[in-house]
Amino acid sequence: MENQEKISRKKQQFPVSREFGKYLARHGRSIALPVSYGMLRDYADAISLYDKNGVDTLWETVFYHPSLAEEIHQGLKRTYSFLKASGYTEAEEHLHIERIDYCTFGNSKPFRIKIVNNYNEVHDYFYFKIADASRIWGLELEHLLSPYRINYLVEGQTLIEEHIAGVPGDVFAAHYMNRPEFNPRRIAKEFVKFNERCFMRLLGDMRSYNFVFDITQDFDDIQFRIRAIDFDQQSYEGRKNIYLPQFFKENRSFVEEVMARLHPDVITQYQMEERSLFTRRLRAEYHRLSDLQRTLNKEALSTTEKIHLLREELAVHHKHDGFLKCSTMPQILHMHIKALVRAALRSA
Repeated sequence: MENQEKISRKKQQFPVSREFGKYLARHGRSIALPVSYGMLRDYADAISLYDKNGVDTLWETVFYHPSLAEEIHQGLKRTYSFLKASGYTEAEEHLHIERIDYCTFGNSKPFRIKIVNNYNEVHDYFYFKIADASRIWGLELEHLLSPYRINYLVEGQTLIEEHIAGVPGDVFAAHYMNRPEFNPRRIAKEFVKFNERCFMRLLGDMRSYNFVFDITQDFDDIQFRIRAIDFDQQSYEGRKNIYLPQFFKENRSFVEEVMARLHPDVITQYQMEERSLFTRRLRAEYHRLSDLQRTLNKEALSTTEKIHLLREELAVHHKHDGFLKCSTMPQILHMHIKALVRAALRSA
């Protein structure tokens, strides 16, 4: 079960090309922003941020010189209105920036903005990150091919992302999994479906702290949905198993639930259900996905070594030597999805 392959600790980042920038503009993802990632890097001081239990979160709360702070705070409120309300600015006077945090851990070096509504003290978060084309590709695929929509904006080398709410998978496993009101079969079912979705679109490194549980009270039971929150490993690594969450030791408790609670035939049923839904989303978003594929077709978005390794492993997996002709990760993903859809249609 445990994946012994190492994930790149320092992922190579890829600038947004001119053609990809045009695609983002065509589909409403590119906009002139009042604050850039570079501006946020110009902070004057920082202190470590601890959680309510006194544990270091690996984030730092940053502070700006008074001459710069007002401009940044106003720009952040305007950015939030672009992200959430298509630029509706009248509500900005009711908002204030409570905290700006910075994380040096991870590839995207994110700034997390905590913004608060003055009327009701309800808060929200959003993020500033380096605009890595590989990560943006992952966000776009999440929007088009997952059951969820996601908001993000790009300008130059600045990426803005909305916050994805939920209980982190590692926290869920430690403190929520065995609650008596939770149906373990529903948890196991959702992990099977999430595992299948990740593999179908080649989203890697879905260890428990890179996804969250969305918990919803239905009229007769509690429903669970798993959402990815990290898209750095969209079709980047070379090992096939990195795109299957079941192979990470951090997800052991979920895999054990699946093995204990679900019959193999039921697991297959859930996998086929997810492939059917995936195929419907492909058809619904065909034109935009085709535009995305044409735009990125010749962009490597990974290293030559990883591209060669993944195409070889998928050629074996699908019994299809056509993978060996692929020279970029978008080409590999395109062929991988086609192979899965054809297999699903044959078994239907």
